[in-house]
Order: sequence, then structure tokens, then C-alpha cells
Amino acid sequence: MTENTTRNHVSQEKLPVSIAQFIENMKSRFGQSGDIIYRELIVGAIPTVMVYIEGMGDPHLLIEAIHKDLPLFIEFPYQTPEERMRMLKELTITMGKVGEARTYQEVEKKLLSGNTIVFMDGTSTSLYVGTETLKQRAVEDATSQSVVRGPREGFTESLRENTALVRRRIQSPKLRIEERTVGEHTNTQLAVMYMDGLCDVDVLNELRRRLNAIKLDSVLESNYIEEMIQDHRYSPFPTVYNSERPDVIASAVLEGRVAIFVEGTPFVLVVPALFVQLFQSSEDYYQRWDFASLVRLLRYLCFGIALLTPSLYIAITTFHQEMLPTNLLTSLIGQREGVPFPAFIEALIMEITFEILREAGIRLPKSIGQSVSIVGTLVIGQAAVEAGLVSAAMVIVVSMTAIANFALPAFNIGISVRILRFGLMGIAASFGLYGMIIGMIMIGLHLCSLQSMGVPYMSSFAPIRWRSQKDALLRLSRHSMKKYLSKSKT
Repeated sequence: MTENTTRNHVSQEKLPVSIAQFIENMKSRFGQSGDIIYRELIVGAIPTVMVYIEGMGDPHLLIEAIHKDLPLFIEFPYQTPEERMRMLKELTITMGKVGEARTYQEVEKKLLSGNTIVFMDGTSTSLYVGTETLKQRAVEDATSQSVVRGPREGFTESLRENTALVRRRIQSPKLRIEERTVGEHTNTQLAVMYMDGLCDVDVLNELRRRLNAIKLDSVLESNYIEEMIQDHRYSPFPTVYNSERPDVIASAVLEGRVAIFVEGTPFVLVVPALFVQLFQSSEDYYQRWDFASLVRLLRYLCFGIALLTPSLYIAITTFHQEMLPTNLLTSLIGQREGVPFPAFIEALIMEITFEILREAGIRLPKSIGQSVSIVGTLVIGQAAVEAGLVSAAMVIVVSMTAIANFALPAFNIGISVRILRFGLMGIAASFGLYGMIIGMIMIGLHLCSLQSMGVPYMSSFAPIRWRSQKDALLRLSRHSMKKYLSKSKT
């Protein structure tokens, strides 16, 4: 018999009849953990024990209810323990969820979720009562997807609170939530949310299959799930979207996508994820359509600037100087006079320095972060130029690249751009513009080959579907969208 088989056999062990045996077995399973509280009391002359985890469960309301009904138990002295347990469940306990646990596996699971376990001597069944009291962070503004106009709410670390934030926006009986547990040691709760009738059944079934196949010891954040269900694990482009805004998730669910909530993280996953989705912001739909369309075009331009600007600078200054106007070329030569490195090394120094400063700025406390930003600005800017390490033009190129990267609404597409930018810089330094064109063609082919839950990643762009452009490249007015939708239905 293997170790796992032995463990499963033990965990399915039935509860004993004796309260002393029950307490002994529980202490054997949980050791001498100081936060496991065993509160023994007498209910109608029958020894009873309540087990809970201090800090996760608070059974004082349960104890008050039992004490209040003690005369009722004394009034029927000849009741069997099973009858008293049923009376306790149906009459006395009126708060939270109440259910029965018959095996140690069920008892462990409910206890570790913050429930209080009630076991009465002479019965082989325990009750679990929902007394969870774990402190949660209040609902605050979403820090990773800020907007000027729109809701200020962001998800918290509580799965139930997060699903409630979405349900408050979608008050429809067709909203479905399927729950399951993942992680052998963490027993992390996970919820799959979708709209019945709007969601693609094939996508939902494929997601269920991938979630059922997850075998992990621990799940501490939604990225654990993202890595296990994504289609292309080695692609730099994200095939699973994530957001910490309830309005974004509600909008995705209403479009027929499936949301995945994970206990302990404010970031909710969405599948299928499309390339066009990475350039859309919830604020697009809270602003005028013409301004929103302009801003969306600007984001595509920023994607190109963030991806290609350093490579273009390297390729042109290294291989294709004839493409530059004479005055500009003279100015660049003058700036680079005294710089000991070729353009590629110069760009590499600046990009790596900026990445270090960005990571340091994120990790450092806020009180020190501002000082690092000031020092970093001086290092990247004036000091580096005066020291002759880099040219002023390179400082401008790196600054433009960084600002354009921050303009992208999805953080994970910004990471993809940062990874690909270094590769394109190397190709540009080796083969010039010809190498860059080949690199861009390879990126385009790779994007067209991607899928997210069986849905083409470049849907609405490759092959291009003009009807879908109402909310892809641009954001048309709501009247235009309704007209397109009514035509498509007819």
C-alpha cells in the first residue's frame, strides 16, 4: 500500500462514538497546536466539545445560543444523543451555515475553513457551524488599473466578498458560480463564474477539464492557476487575462467569458483572453466614444513605441545612417562623440538600469521610494550623459519607451513588451532593419498561432472581421454598436 493510499484510507476514517476518543484523535492529527481550542461543556447531561481555530472562528454566539436553550435540553432528560444533536442543529443553532461531518477528512476541512466543530458524546456525527471571523481588508481603489472616471472599488483577498461585488452588478439568476478546492496542503477555495446561456460551453468544459487536472501542493495566488491552465506556457504573451476591478470582470462575464476567483488574492482571471482585450480599459466605456477611440488608438501606438523604439535607434545609427536628415545625423554624431560604447551596449546599459530602478521602486517602502526615484532620474539623465556613458538621444529614447510602456492598460502585456524589446535590440544590432522586419514577422506569426481555450488569440484582427471592429481597434458609439448587433442578429 502506497503512502498516498494509506493517507486517503486514514483521512476517510469514521468518527468515534466516544468524546474522549474524538478529542484524542483530533489532538493526534493537529499536534499540540496552540491555536486549536477545545471547549468542553455539558449539554443536557451529555459531554460535548466545541473545536475551533482561534483567530479564524469565533463561537461565542454559538455558546450563547446553547446556554440559552439549556433548560430545553434539561426538560427532555431521556433523549438519546442523536436526538439531542438533531435538536441542537434544528432548533438551537440559528447562525451561519450548519452541516454534518461524519469523517475526519470532513472535520479537518471544515475546521481549517474557520468553522466550529460540535461533537456530542454518544454520537458518530459532528456538526460544523459557520463562525468564520478572519479579518479582511476593506474594499479599496484598484491600484493596478486606476481610472479617472468610473467605480473606485477593487477586489480584496476574500473570495466570497469578490463574488458578491460582481453579483451586485449582475443581478441575474443566470449568473452561475461553481466552487472547488485546489492545493493538497492549502485547500484553496476557487470559484468559476459565468453566465448561463451566454458562455461558450466548449470553453467552459475545457476550463473544467484543465482545473480538474491541476495537481499542486499549494495555491497561494491566482498565478498558480494561470500557469496551469494557459495554452502556451513558453509564449511571452498572456493567454489568460487578469484584473482586480469588479466592473471589468462583470463586463467580461456579460460578454460570455469565464472568470476564475481564487481565495487570498484580489486578482481574478478571465478566459478566453484575446490580444485586443489587452488594449481595452473599463474607462473606454465611461468616456465619450470619440475620445475613447482616440485613446485606444494611442495605446496601439504606445505598444509600437515601447516595443520598437530602442531597436529602431540602434538599427538606424549602426547600419542605416543615410535614412537620417543631415542635420539630425550631425547632431547625433556630436552627442555620441566621447561615448565609448556602440549603440547596442549603450541602449542595453540604459534599459537594464531603468529595469533595476523600476524593480527597486516597487519593492522599497513608499517613504524611501521617492528618494530612489530622484536618484534614479539623476543617474539615468544628467549624470550618465555628463560622464560620457550614454548620449542624450539615448536618454530620450529610453524615457519615451518607458512612458509608452506605462500607457498600456494591462500590466502583463507590458511585461511581454519588456521581454521582446531586448530580443529585438539584439536582432537590430546584428542585422539592422532587415533583422527587425524578420523579427516583427516572426512575432506576428507567433501571435496568429496562439489560442486561448481554443479561441484564436488574434480574433477580430486575423482574419480581420470588420463587424468586430466596433469595439476592437476603435470604440464606436453605443448607437452604432446596437445597429451592428441588430444586423448580425437578422
